[in-house]
Amino acid sequence: MAVDVLDTRILRLLIEQPRTSVREYARILGVARGTLQARLDRLERDGVITGTGPSLSPAALGHPVLAFVHLEVTQGHLDEVGEALAAVPQIIEVFSTTGGGDLLTRVVARDNGHLEDVIQRLIQLPGVVRTRTEVALRERVPHRVLPLVEAVGRTAESSGRPAPGMLAP
Repeated sequence: MAVDVLDTRILRLLIEQPRTSVREYARILGVARGTLQARLDRLERDGVITGTGPSLSPAALGHPVLAFVHLEVTQGHLDEVGEALAAVPQIIEVFSTTGGGDLLTRVVARDNGHLEDVIQRLIQLPGVVRTRTEVALRERVPHRVLPLVEAVGRTAESSGRPAPGMLAP
């Protein structure tokens, strides 16, 4: 899906001012409310916008320990292990990977003892052969997409894909 300059301006506003109304976004961008709503609907339909809920802090929810647990899985059991991992509330994300393991999980815990309990639970899952854990010490770059949005916008602008009738930034 091609993202044009107006799309990137919309995405930037959504990231920087997530609690603003559609009417106010349209005013800021100098476009009709209907145009903005159509763009938002398309961005959601195309999977560019994947959620609108709040970002929550596991640390503020009493789970300040973050670890990445690599799991090696018996061949043919990837789907079953993935389903079992979805039942563990301390697992925030799971990715299939290449390299030294089959799955990479992002795990949160109350403390190191709790992390060990979660890891022991993972080791006992049918199909899990081995785990390797790396504990995160400090977040250096928080999850972000704005720099990517800006890069996509620059590419769209330089390739001559401005939105029809768009006002200059």
